[in-house]
Amino acid sequence: MSQHDSIRAVEWKDNHLVLLDQRKLPHNEQYVQLYSAEDTAEAIRNMVVRGAPAIGIAAAYAAAMAARKCYKQYPQDWRKRLSAEIDILQNSRPTAVNLMWALKRMCDLADTVEGDPEEPLLALAQQIHQDDINANYRMGELGSALIQPSHAVLTHCNTGSLATGGYGTALGVIRSAYSNGQIEHVYADETRPWWQGSRLTAWELVKDKIPAHLLCDGAAAHLMKQGKVSWVIVGSDRIAANGDVANKIGTYSLAVNARYHGVKFMVVAPTSTIDLATLSGDAIPIEERSQEEVLNVANQRIAAYHTQAWNPAFDVTPAALVDALVTEKGVILNPDAAKIAALMAA
Repeated sequence: MSQHDSIRAVEWKDNHLVLLDQRKLPHNEQYVQLYSAEDTAEAIRNMVVRGAPAIGIAAAYAAAMAARKCYKQYPQDWRKRLSAEIDILQNSRPTAVNLMWALKRMCDLADTVEGDPEEPLLALAQQIHQDDINANYRMGELGSALIQPSHAVLTHCNTGSLATGGYGTALGVIRSAYSNGQIEHVYADETRPWWQGSRLTAWELVKDKIPAHLLCDGAAAHLMKQGKVSWVIVGSDRIAANGDVANKIGTYSLAVNARYHGVKFMVVAPTSTIDLATLSGDAIPIEERSQEEVLNVANQRIAAYHTQAWNPAFDVTPAALVDALVTEKGVILNPDAAKIAALMAA
């Protein structure tokens, strides 16, 4: 780990999955021990683990645990039994394409295994995990190279070690830029209604001693108008073939405000997040979560009773508003369908 990389939220220990419970942060660092696909799917749904790459990694480990159980209980029929467990994992959250990507890799390998599937499937899950960390370090280098020395950047949601196998996507770029002396400061949106900026990104930045300020989501445009940030840097849960970007709700408005104020807009995501089968952002399923997440904070009602709330978890930023798409395979400036197809074919 580098100087500014001290956190791991997904780990394999003693033949089971261990997750840092992100619902408890920043006040309590508690770990959840998981032994089955069903428990892992519930942890994903309930946001014990969140962030597209981390969800994919957790699901890969869960598939390995499921294969172990199915082979032990039904050695002659384990593949059919495993399929039902994979379905449970696939249905845990609909927007993050890394979940389906990781499970497809696990299933493709399972189809070729002779005998006990536990060891080869676990090895693949561990490879997916390590590959993600390596990709994040590579993206950190590529993304930070785009940033001219400046005072600060702005980020949204949480895209660091908590959302990935380690180091982070957008926050990995920020870590690299800070380590290289290219930025002095980070601004982070609170990111309602789950407060990923307040609870998670701020916690990571404090842990790794990177100076930061939180701001209300609605203050971002004013921050840009003040000239305090040179880039907005975000991650993604799914990128369509044409470059449209699904990410945490509020990302789209950041991109619109950034373009108006002449602030560059960077999306950082591994190629596993690019979904060539989804032609545009209009086809990306947008998860809508319980209205209670908006009406309450920490189980305390803050809205007037009898009020209703709309709670989409994600929005879609058109590719035309993205100045740079950073992947482990390279950087695309002003992404479009042709450029993305060329990158994925390389």
